[in-house]
Amino acid sequence: MANNNANTSSTALKALNVLETVAYSSQPISVTEAAEQVGIDKGTAYRMLKTLVDARYVTQDEISKRYRLSYKVISLSRNLLADNEVTELIRQRLERITDETRETLHLSVIDGHWTVIVLKVKGTQLVTVDFQIGDRESLHCTSIGKVLLAFQDMRYIERFVAGGLQKMASNTITDPDEFRRELQLIRSQGYAIDDHEFSDSMRCIAVPIFESRGRVHRGISISGPDSRFSFEKLEELKEPLLKASQELSEQLGGIPWTR
Repeated sequence: MANNNANTSSTALKALNVLETVAYSSQPISVTEAAEQVGIDKGTAYRMLKTLVDARYVTQDEISKRYRLSYKVISLSRNLLADNEVTELIRQRLERITDETRETLHLSVIDGHWTVIVLKVKGTQLVTVDFQIGDRESLHCTSIGKVLLAFQDMRYIERFVAGGLQKMASNTITDPDEFRRELQLIRSQGYAIDDHEFSDSMRCIAVPIFESRGRVHRGISISGPDSRFSFEKLEELKEPLLKASQELSEQLGGIPWTR
């Protein structure tokens, strides 16, 4: 990856790219594989991996000589994922919705041009969509991504739209003007729906959580297979989600969306 900013370190960026490559690999990775995926030569990849091993963010298997992520990276995120009062407050509210609906709920946060799942409360439905804590998705193709993006500053929204809207499924909105209209609808109704926009086999619904000064950093979503998640089902789930959005927003010092 080229680095045209004189204020950043190309070496550090390469090392971070290597770390991400190791982190996203489902299996331990070799030097050659890391070099190919990052787009650097094998010698550079080797030096980056050895540095990450020395820093204890990556470990190397003595027999296979392949690399995997170490548990030290958890320490970097402990403040983000800490089970603090706010997280516990939200968890309790999600558990109440799960008891009522039997569905699995996710709490996600906005991170740049992505959403990241930071909390999962598992339901009892047998047929579900299996998302995990740490999963990241683009803002434009999921209900949680759209609902978080809709309540950001307009300059933030326009920067995101200018980067392009990649086609992910049959109903992904890729036209910028149509997408802007979708965000306006979400702002007016207080929730977002994903109808075959992320995957042709699922639908989902999400609501924002408002905090002080109108900030929207996190939201709640429910996803499911379209075999169960009809539009009638989404309508049923809308009411408990909007109620949770209002109550949590009030508790966190925000001004909740009202009908």
